[in-house]
Parts: sequence; C-alpha cells; structure tokens
Amino acid sequence: MTTKQINVQRFSVTSSKSFADVLAKVDAGISHPDMNAFRKNVAAASDYTDLEKFINSVVGESGLMEFTRFDLGEIVGKEHGTKAPKSVRLVAGNPLIMKQMVVHVPDAGSYAPVTILIDERQDGVHYPTTEWRVSSAPMIARKL
Repeated sequence: MTTKQINVQRFSVTSSKSFADVLAKVDAGISHPDMNAFRKNVAAASDYTDLEKFINSVVGESGLMEFTRFDLGEIVGKEHGTKAPKSVRLVAGNPLIMKQMVVHVPDAGSYAPVTILIDERQDGVHYPTTEWRVSSAPMIARKL
C-alpha cells in the first residue's frame, strides 16, 4: 500500500479594519467569473493547453477564483437584526492547483477548493490564510 500525506496549515489573521474593508480586499484579490460561462469554456477547451490558458486568464492576482459565496451574516441578521456580526464564506481556488493536488493525492479533492471565512468577532475581523503541502511536492501557498 502506498500512502501520500497532505499537510494543511491554516492561520487565522485578525484585522482591526472594518468587515467591509477586509471583504473588499479579499474580493479584489480573487476573480469572480460567471460560473455558467466558466463551465462552458472548460467544456469547450480542445486540450489541456487551451484549458490552462483559459483558467490563467480568469483567476485573480492571487491566482484564485471564487466558485461560490454564502452570506452567513445575512441569515443570522434575519433573527438578530443589525447587531448580528457579519460573516461571509467564500469557496475559492484555482482549478489548475486543484488538479495538481488530486493527481498526487486523490483525497485532496475533498479539501480543494478552500473555504475562506471572513467574520466579525469582538476582537476584530478574522480571515484565514492557508498553506498546502502534498507529499514531497512543492508548497502551494495562497495568501490574501
């Protein structure tokens, strides 16, 4: 039996900036493609080279793109009103990095793309940064 190890390190950063400022900074660093159009372009790619060019053209400056977003704070706010803390969960990643991870360790598909949770707490606005290492493969790091 052959095994490969996936090491994931998640660091939580606490900011004194407003929730809106932190979310805007994260939003500015990742792309937000129309996912219906994205899927059509992936299907239309004639080969991996075309696919790679397309994906590289749609990821943001951090190399990440948003797959979906959940505004958890909006849901909590329906019960608690304007005093409810703000919380947004983004599912983001890079399909090319995800492919690289899954080729090395198929179970990595369970962890990619990643969740970015930006939430207000009493001590500030929290958001994560994640580093991945698959077996002896080079570090895959994306910092926002």
